[in-house]
Amino acid sequence: MSWLRQLFSHRSRYQELSEPIREHLDEKIADLMDRGMTREQAERVARREFGNVAVIEERSREVWLWPRWDSLLGDAKLALRQVSRSPGFVLVACLTLALGIGANTAIFSVVNALLLNNLPYVQPQRIGTLYARTTGSHPSDERRTIDGEQWELLRDNVPSVLSAVSAIHPAGVVLQTASHAQYLHSGRISARYFDVLGIQPALGQNFTAEDDLPNGPRVAILSYSLWRTAFGKDQHVLGQVVLLKGEPYTVVGVLPEHATTPLDADIYTDLQPSRDGEGQTTNFLATVLLRNGFTWQEANSQIERALYQSHQTLEFARSNPDEKRTYYWMPLQQAQTQTLRPQVLALMLASGLVLLIACANLAGLALVRMLRRTGEIATRMALGASRWRIQRQLWIENLLVALIGGSAGIGLGFIALRSLLKMLPEHFLPVQHVPLDGRVLAFTLLLSLLTSILFGMLPAFATNKVDLRSSIGNRSVIGTGRARLRQGLIAGEVALTVLLLAAAGLLIHTLVHLETMSPGFNPNGVITAQASLDNVRYQDPRALQTLFRESLTAMQNIPGVESAAVGLTLPYERALLDGVTLSDGKQAGDQVTTNEVFVTADYFKTLQIPLLAGRVFTNSDGPSTQHVVVINETFARKFFHEANAVGRQLENNNKNAMVVGVVADTVLSSATHLVTDAAPLTDQETIYVPYVQVDDAKLLSMVHTWIQPSWIVRSAHPGDDLTAQMQRALASVDPGLPFSGFYSMSDLQAKTLAMQRIEVALLSTMAGLALLLSAIGIFALVAHMVAERSREIGIRLALGSTVREAMIYAAKSGVIAAAAGLILGLFVCAGVLRVLQSFLYGVQVYDSATFLSVVLTIAAVSALASTIPAFRVARIDPNKALREE
Repeated sequence: MSWLRQLFSHRSRYQELSEPIREHLDEKIADLMDRGMTREQAERVARREFGNVAVIEERSREVWLWPRWDSLLGDAKLALRQVSRSPGFVLVACLTLALGIGANTAIFSVVNALLLNNLPYVQPQRIGTLYARTTGSHPSDERRTIDGEQWELLRDNVPSVLSAVSAIHPAGVVLQTASHAQYLHSGRISARYFDVLGIQPALGQNFTAEDDLPNGPRVAILSYSLWRTAFGKDQHVLGQVVLLKGEPYTVVGVLPEHATTPLDADIYTDLQPSRDGEGQTTNFLATVLLRNGFTWQEANSQIERALYQSHQTLEFARSNPDEKRTYYWMPLQQAQTQTLRPQVLALMLASGLVLLIACANLAGLALVRMLRRTGEIATRMALGASRWRIQRQLWIENLLVALIGGSAGIGLGFIALRSLLKMLPEHFLPVQHVPLDGRVLAFTLLLSLLTSILFGMLPAFATNKVDLRSSIGNRSVIGTGRARLRQGLIAGEVALTVLLLAAAGLLIHTLVHLETMSPGFNPNGVITAQASLDNVRYQDPRALQTLFRESLTAMQNIPGVESAAVGLTLPYERALLDGVTLSDGKQAGDQVTTNEVFVTADYFKTLQIPLLAGRVFTNSDGPSTQHVVVINETFARKFFHEANAVGRQLENNNKNAMVVGVVADTVLSSATHLVTDAAPLTDQETIYVPYVQVDDAKLLSMVHTWIQPSWIVRSAHPGDDLTAQMQRALASVDPGLPFSGFYSMSDLQAKTLAMQRIEVALLSTMAGLALLLSAIGIFALVAHMVAERSREIGIRLALGSTVREAMIYAAKSGVIAAAAGLILGLFVCAGVLRVLQSFLYGVQVYDSATFLSVVLTIAAVSALASTIPAFRVARIDPNKALREE
């Protein structure tokens, strides 16, 4: 352990080494004094002949094991002292770094959770989901839903995977106990679903093949939280019969406490997939586990043989003979994050640009600080310190500042992440937790190291231009190019700021466009409430009509209520897509896909949707009368090519129906905006069908499995008291049917535009940070220029220049740098902003109003940041400048 002794005894060993060197020097001095020199002359001559004692001692120590460590330790101590002497610089630098690193930490935490962390399953890399792509379609138009026929082909003919299917998303159901009714999220899954995910129940068993058969036993598996809250962690819950959706289900299992699934439901019931019912169309989602011994390529080949070669038998191929569809497996994590990936990566890029701006700003500040220390640096070099040693010293100081800023950045990142997660709607992210884990901390540490390198690069390189003679004489030492270098940094910052501001401005413009779209109805004073009718008691259309009639009558008796109705979907929501056949007009015989909304008679009156032609539904439109529909204006123009289509005929749900009215368009949530470039809110073709004439019990049951109808009340006094009265009104008709939630129309609009709001909030924050950092950079540039040239400015004032002219002269450097950055930034925008095309609706990429706003903002902030430090010119004393000159 000799190295340990060397490490801790180095100080005494260094003293031992210095003693003979200094003794030799003393002997030389004594010898010269003996020859007649004074002591002062002897010391001067001896040191000249002997050389620099400190350098000799340092070189002598290099033969030992730890000189570099000792040197680094010394540099670190010196760096700590230097940093502590500049509290202003440290405060500004750490704050700037904390903002940049904090933003990156928060965004990277989301990237880490979504794209880098494995899903919480036993074999996450071997779990996939089925995708289909149609040749010639939009590249992003990929579908991952299958029908019952495809499911059977997959299950029986692809041995490389363990297959399961589930419903597309959790459904809302009601669990009835002896004391109350509780609304739950239900995940409908086939057998082997939990086997694919590698989840074994904490109690009981998974669903079996017998449970999967059509008309098989009704069984349920409880989540741990439901088992704890609703059943008090009863160990004897297995075998108990619970009333779910109005019919008995037997509990066969309880999931472990921390088990998660893509559905994230409270309770899981058997899907019993088949070719009938919802299996007639693509309503199933396939999830598979790649078996050991197979690769995804082999699995893809098998799925192609199973589905593509049987393609001609599938309904899709029969109806689309000219289109070719290919099937393939996609890793489950990639599939779950596919829609969010572009937004997340774009935000990561934006936060990276903010950090780059911060580094450029800090590089300028560090360069100024280095210039102020030129005399000290030149003295150290004159005493024998190498340039590399000086540069290393500066690097260590910058690293120290970066580590302090990085630590503060972690704190800011944690706060920003918590704020971001609170801003997101429930179930918006496909993962349950976004932790600030070890990978994020390692990322932050790496970021701190990189920033220290980036903003320490210029000051370190500037030492190569230090002139010892002029520096020791306290004169300018770096050369006239340093001002241009700082201006170049500021121009780069401003250019990146222009890019971020323009991107944020375009997204803001998009959000404003979507929020100010005419809704097509009067949203004021409207409260809505949803309830799950996925219930065996309401599969009979007559029971459904009774529920609607009696509950609406009770709600209309609430004081202040002007009107009440029920609609399958509301404006701002995604409506049911269905096919109808046109019976007359230019497209007679064509089958078209349209939004379809089942409504009660007062739906249009309650929402105050304008009637454009004909009439709306009345109580005389009954189950035994002529089937009627009301269409919106877009449907009339698109398929009947005229605004007034009253009297036209179409076939809907195998019934001939007559168009009795045309109403104004209302905005709906687009069904395809996540996979295409369609806007999230659009005016789409829609038909309205009276609920009372939908007598197909099977259709109603299937529709209510996916969609909860809404009770709509227009009142002069909307508020919390109204929602309580609505709940009591519904309970007076059916005590076992609780509302799942109450929403105003603004709530529904906000829910639909959640992604746009989040994009705007985050990118605007990044752009605001970039603008703030650029303003600080311009301010520091002008302030340093005034301080550096105060003598020159004083002479100008003494020779007749006015204060105003001197201020313009001082502020010019900042204005020129900002103008150059603005022009450069506009060129960058011209080449880069086209990538935002798919995020924009109702606004062009090169929107003149947006760019004019950006130019004016940059100009105003730059002028302000340049003018404030230029006011210091007024405090310069011309007489003092002349005397000093």
